[in-house]
Amino acid sequence: MKIQEMFLTANPFSRPGIKLQKVTKIAVHYVGNPKSTALNNRNYFESLKDRKDRYVSSHFIVGLEGEIIQCIPLNEWSYCTNQANGYSISIETCHPDTTGKFNDATEKSLAWLTAYLLDRFGLTVNDIIRHYDVTGKQCPLYYVTSSAAYSRFKGMVAAELAKLRGGEASVLQNEFDTVNTQRLYYVQVGAFSVRGNAESFLLEVKKKYGDAFIKPYNNMLYVQVGAFGIKRNALNFLDSVKKDYTDSFIKEF
Repeated sequence: MKIQEMFLTANPFSRPGIKLQKVTKIAVHYVGNPKSTALNNRNYFESLKDRKDRYVSSHFIVGLEGEIIQCIPLNEWSYCTNQANGYSISIETCHPDTTGKFNDATEKSLAWLTAYLLDRFGLTVNDIIRHYDVTGKQCPLYYVTSSAAYSRFKGMVAAELAKLRGGEASVLQNEFDTVNTQRLYYVQVGAFSVRGNAESFLLEVKKKYGDAFIKPYNNMLYVQVGAFGIKRNALNFLDSVKKDYTDSFIKEF
């Protein structure tokens, strides 16, 4: 299949230019905007260099007709999978309606692209993650609400990977566990003991930092806007966040 390179212009909001030190996971997403095309979503990411109102992007977008657009080189971060940004390649996927179910052409291309990336980085089907596995977000929606659909998709990926590697497909029985073992540097903008207060603040933060999330720890709820494996990268991002949240700081887990 053909991958169309349409790299985003380097900018702090959608192509920050942070170098990926390693790739250990392939992260699958859905765009959450029914009927939008791969090009629509790529152009939205590009527009953020001028809008300057959110931090969001992905390495790839798979479209409604199975087209594949690459937005960011494989040796750079995307702003897509929260605390997994520092070790994953992200794929956003278009869908025709609010169920989030992918059509056949889209899912076929998604399976091929996922297998291609697994092969390129020497990974296995165990190394596929959903956005849900990282933050609990219902993304990609249909692969969260239908475990059967997700298992079938992984079977499609296994078959494609076998073609690339010249072996037999092996369908996994167990889903990949949430990644939570890395030591990361989190850029934090708030801390709350009451969930309602944390969620209200999160909604406000998401207006500019679309990948903001709540991290529960020791009976507290921390609102954070980024997670980094390298402290230097966290400090660089913190400098920009402080323009909006002067009391923001780095918290290490």
